[in-house]
Amino acid sequence: MLYPTITPRETGFLDVGAGHSIYWETCGAPQGKPALFLHGGPGGGCFSDHRRLFDPARYNIVLFDQRGCGRSRFVTRCEANTTQDLVDDIERLRVLLGVEQWALVLGGSWGAALGLRYAQLHRARVGALVLRGVFSARKSEVDWLYQFGASQMFPEGWRRFQAPVAPERRGDMLRAYHELIWGADEGQRIAAARAWCAWEASLLTMTPRRSTYAASDTHVLALAEIETHYFVNDCFMPDGELLRSASVLEGLPGVIVQGRYDMVTPATTAFELHQAWAGSRLEIVDDAGHATMEPGTMRKLIEATDGFGG
Repeated sequence: MLYPTITPRETGFLDVGAGHSIYWETCGAPQGKPALFLHGGPGGGCFSDHRRLFDPARYNIVLFDQRGCGRSRFVTRCEANTTQDLVDDIERLRVLLGVEQWALVLGGSWGAALGLRYAQLHRARVGALVLRGVFSARKSEVDWLYQFGASQMFPEGWRRFQAPVAPERRGDMLRAYHELIWGADEGQRIAAARAWCAWEASLLTMTPRRSTYAASDTHVLALAEIETHYFVNDCFMPDGELLRSASVLEGLPGVIVQGRYDMVTPATTAFELHQAWAGSRLEIVDDAGHATMEPGTMRKLIEATDGFGG
């Protein structure tokens, strides 16, 4: 169902200040409709299959790794790394590439939150939005994942997630993990980051399986450091801001693709966004969880990008 494998047409690094230089790439048709992909996490980075969600004959596909992760370069990973910084980076990249308006912005999970914020602050620069596994950065959504909610659905995985944390600290798992991941003991930092990422990975799909998250230490630290940095700081936005500001998007065409059994970002947030955003279309995938590459979700995403491809 994905479009065939493609390689970048151009790649580069954009100096955005404060010691950060973000990796970017373009793929597909040079004169095609500009389409921007926003990866999840925060801190996840882009992968080659993300390019394949767009028809390369119709889209000029732009991907970038956000500050502190993937192929992007940094002096200090989380210094000058906030939601507003990432929004500003999108604008810098748009100007660099000579794009007047993104015909389409596609983001999933944290990428959905970032896409919403960018569209709310730069409404004229977005022609359409496609969002998957919607996260709106509310405290209740973070608590669902790291304190109480998913824990009730996956008690065995939750026990493994609790294990690195002293019993007296388990009333605030997010802050306990933030201290472990940002501590001085490198071995403890990596072990905590790996446990953090394994918990998330075990929840991604409709038929989850225990995951030891077989990624490099560099990758797990990037993801865990940036996520805990954002989440202990409320994603650098007032609680509920993205949903309260959804009316700004009225008339903006958009498709929300949401797995019915998403254990990372439960469907209630996608439903609330759809209710608040006049002009959006909600597509509930009844046999999917959170991951982009589950068949039903992938099919709906490609249908959406094809639909806006003209």
